[in-house]
Amino acid sequence: MSNQHTDRACASAPSSTRAIGTQLAHLGRRSGEHHGFVNTPIHRGSTVLFKTLDALEGALRVNSRTGPFVYGLMGNPNSRDLETMLATLDGGVGAVAVGSGLAAVSVPLLAYLSAGDHLLMTDSCYGPSRHLTTSMLARMGVETTFYDPRIAGAIDALIRPNTRVVYMESPGSLTFEVQDVPAIARVCRARGVTSMVDNTWATPLHFRPIAHGVDIVIHALTKYQSGNSDILLGGIVARDETHWQRIKETAEVHGHYAHPDDCMQCLRGMRSLEVRLARHASSSIEIARWLEGRSEIARVLHPALSSHPDHAIFTRDFTGSSGLFGCVLKPHAAGREYLRMFLESLRIFGMGFSWGGFESLIVSSDVRSSRVTAPWTDEGHLLRLQVGLEDPRDLISDLAQALDHARATTAARV
Repeated sequence: MSNQHTDRACASAPSSTRAIGTQLAHLGRRSGEHHGFVNTPIHRGSTVLFKTLDALEGALRVNSRTGPFVYGLMGNPNSRDLETMLATLDGGVGAVAVGSGLAAVSVPLLAYLSAGDHLLMTDSCYGPSRHLTTSMLARMGVETTFYDPRIAGAIDALIRPNTRVVYMESPGSLTFEVQDVPAIARVCRARGVTSMVDNTWATPLHFRPIAHGVDIVIHALTKYQSGNSDILLGGIVARDETHWQRIKETAEVHGHYAHPDDCMQCLRGMRSLEVRLARHASSSIEIARWLEGRSEIARVLHPALSSHPDHAIFTRDFTGSSGLFGCVLKPHAAGREYLRMFLESLRIFGMGFSWGGFESLIVSSDVRSSRVTAPWTDEGHLLRLQVGLEDPRDLISDLAQALDHARATTAARV
């Protein structure tokens, strides 16, 4: 069968009838238009040439999601292929690729908020998202109220006449509260408020917010979609044409640009997303259960475990988990020295930010000073573990030897 025939056959069947692995393998590529090559060649460039004045003027009037290319900043074949895949997987009408995960946060907020508006932001949000609201948005005259991530439908009481956006992140990427997204989205729709959710943790493979009533979905494509910790990229998916047009216009006005090389790298990573995510998830659950049995651990924060306080919501709304979770160390007499000895004794886990790549990472965080509505009261150190693609038995051995070393070393010093 020719490549062109394969492309036409895949395009003829509705995406909803095909399994996710098939979609990941075939979406966002048009080999029949590229001499049979299975992947779209990288199109670097700014200028697009037109043969006639009619063609140039016509390009300015068409839908920039599907029409002719006009200028590199407004899109290229690589970004369009990626956006097609993102929108299809999330069940949206369109997507916009931008240069980082934080850009995917800032663009929709800037698209919908102006001076005098009110924003409701989950108190469990990503740290840079919080900083965006307390710095730039505050200077713009936007007031932000941080709400308890477990508020569910009671968020209705916090909505004001000037509330324009409710922003969710589920689970929270440090403390892992799972929000009742459908309940919050219902309130937003009834009150005429735009709902947004950062869905980076689950990806559309395990949670599809638009199907639960959300208007705008945010992804840090830097993470699982790229899978290799070597690019920065973000994606925004819109429920309908009106939302997409507003997001797209805002991204263009602010000069946001997704480099074609990065779009190609991300698309390549997404081909294996299903199989990688399954390994991340199974390994993280195995390690989380092991940590629950360690005397040094006060509690484990993994939504897929029955011990998690939001496990019922997780099993209701999510079809699976990922490789990111947290735990809290029991308070120790040695304090920071105990933490230092543990982290610096790890041989496989690296200390570093981000997640979703092939390598395992760990970081410590202190959210006590940033939480304003849902106080964080744990006295022990909060750890976040990104479980990579290494053998989970090796990762458990690494954690075990580091915990043992930290306990023995600090005990000898006390």
